[in-house]
Amino acid sequence: MADPAAPIQPPDRPAYRLKRLLLGPPLVTERIRREKLSNPAALGVLASDCISSTAYGSEEMLRVLVPVIGLAAFSLILPVTGAILLVLLLVTLCYSDVVMIYTRAGGSYVVARENFGPDIAQIASVALLVDYIVTVAVQVSAGTNAIISFAHLVGGSWTGIDHLQLPLSALVILILAYGNLRGLREAGRVFMVPAYLFIVAVGLMLVVGVVRGLTGRLPHADVHAAGAVPLGTSGSGWLYGASLFIVLRSFANGGSSLTGLEAISNSVSVFRDPKGPNARRTLITMSCILGTLVLGVSALAHFTHAIPYRDGTPTVLAQEAHLVFGDGAVGALGLAFVQLATALILYTGANTPFTGFPFLASFVAEDRFLPRQLTRRGHRLAFSNGIIALAVVALALLVVTGASVDRLVALYAIGVFTAFTMAGAGLTAYHLRRREPGRGWKIAVNLTTAAVSAAVVLIFGITKFTEGAWLVVVVFPLGVWALIRINREYRAEAAALEAVPHPGDDVPRWRRHVVFVLADSIDLATVKALRYAHELRPDEVRAVHFMVDESHARRLMARWEATAGVTVALEVVACPDRRLRHAVMELAARTTEDGQTALTLLVPRRTYASPLGKLLHRGTAESLAKALDHLPGVAVTILPFAVSLAARESEVPE
Repeated sequence: MADPAAPIQPPDRPAYRLKRLLLGPPLVTERIRREKLSNPAALGVLASDCISSTAYGSEEMLRVLVPVIGLAAFSLILPVTGAILLVLLLVTLCYSDVVMIYTRAGGSYVVARENFGPDIAQIASVALLVDYIVTVAVQVSAGTNAIISFAHLVGGSWTGIDHLQLPLSALVILILAYGNLRGLREAGRVFMVPAYLFIVAVGLMLVVGVVRGLTGRLPHADVHAAGAVPLGTSGSGWLYGASLFIVLRSFANGGSSLTGLEAISNSVSVFRDPKGPNARRTLITMSCILGTLVLGVSALAHFTHAIPYRDGTPTVLAQEAHLVFGDGAVGALGLAFVQLATALILYTGANTPFTGFPFLASFVAEDRFLPRQLTRRGHRLAFSNGIIALAVVALALLVVTGASVDRLVALYAIGVFTAFTMAGAGLTAYHLRRREPGRGWKIAVNLTTAAVSAAVVLIFGITKFTEGAWLVVVVFPLGVWALIRINREYRAEAAALEAVPHPGDDVPRWRRHVVFVLADSIDLATVKALRYAHELRPDEVRAVHFMVDESHARRLMARWEATAGVTVALEVVACPDRRLRHAVMELAARTTEDGQTALTLLVPRRTYASPLGKLLHRGTAESLAKALDHLPGVAVTILPFAVSLAARESEVPE
């Protein structure tokens, strides 16, 4: 027999039981302090996006150069890579300063907000949010390219395998979203391994490539193979015939190698204490690894002439691995190792936005520039709404672009370099206001970073405008406007609700209180409402039925009079035009027009647990409440009544 003193435990809803089954038991809020990442785990989780761009950064440079200057592109790629590494150095120095000063999630958004104000900071927030969304789509698309490339190089042209690009990429996004919904610590354990696997795999490829190059046994790719990007012809002009515009386009494409550098600054709060020094060490380590890998892949492309293909596969990195490791069983094993590691880090690199986007969105929402729902932690302490929103938008982008890396890169770097610009400019303003050791050096580094990053944004916007960058150029101002508009709405609502009334305004000023119970039938829900009406101790209780169907009204009146125990008379109000809300408003206004009568309208709402019950019954309680909320002296109370629970309680055992 159940203990009568034991607290009543409400049964879990089926949806909650399903959530618990899929995501595991809920984590209590006190666990947040323990859900932190060590430096090695943080490098794997947060640096995967940045390091994995090695897989396509050099290829995107060649994709611009090869059709214009042909084989000369393999010489020009090294100077372009050098320019990109110089930008990498500047941005790393800038963000090393960011993570030491601003140790809360937000990165360049926080820097811009603290130094330029919340409205200007929305430029940084939109830049980062757009970048996170595009990053997910780019990373998973490139990861699928790695798998398809391996199939092409090992098994030839497999019929139909290219059609797996979109469905496989979409499946990976769903898996990543699920993994992050389970919580931060689980994501750290799962996603840190591929980063180290990729570093080892590409490092091994580069070492073997150097050895084979020194011994003169490093082969060349077939630049005339079927499906390869057609070779242009170099002229005698400046830089092998490449115009400044083409070089800048190549530089802009290669700038995609630096995306992900901001992830650590956006998620400093997930590091263990001391957060700033730990984040800086991880950032510097990540940048050194990225610079080494990007330079190595570009150098191998220079020597092997690995050429991009029109449909994206096999990739330049896959060709390099195939050429370096050679044919035979050992070569196939080496190629498989590199491609497996590449696919894994690209897929898990798409996990970085699932960590950074929800943190940033929650931070912006705390400032009331995004919906407050994004500040709520979910079942496993993750920002579930942000994770789901990111997955939905990234899937939509994937479908629109057909999971094409080349089409997605056109949308890629503007967002992140805009964030770099805001971070550099914000830190410049920060140090200008302070007197501290090394101030001049810090101002010079951050100002240079801001100027160079702004130049990259301009280059990218101009050179890639017709290839899709126009969309980002249009989205940016619209996004900033939308966030500022949301903030104004929140501020207007807060001002209306926080207006402090005059002393004594909480004292009742109505001389009379009337309660109306809306009655569409005489049943348990209506009786419960009548009972509650008497508990309010009003001056008058009235049951009101608005007659839309005359025959139904007659039957209700007959049943009402025949029902024992009901002491409140039923009043029927004609509603010949069937405008129920209008009729209710008229009655409420007429009742309170003297300015001394307060009206409480009780609306029984019958709730149904089964989907069929919800489908068969239309609820009008909320619409009535909304129609009356502007009338002074009128309050609407909705009284829910669980029909399915009442049905179970009324069952008589045989």
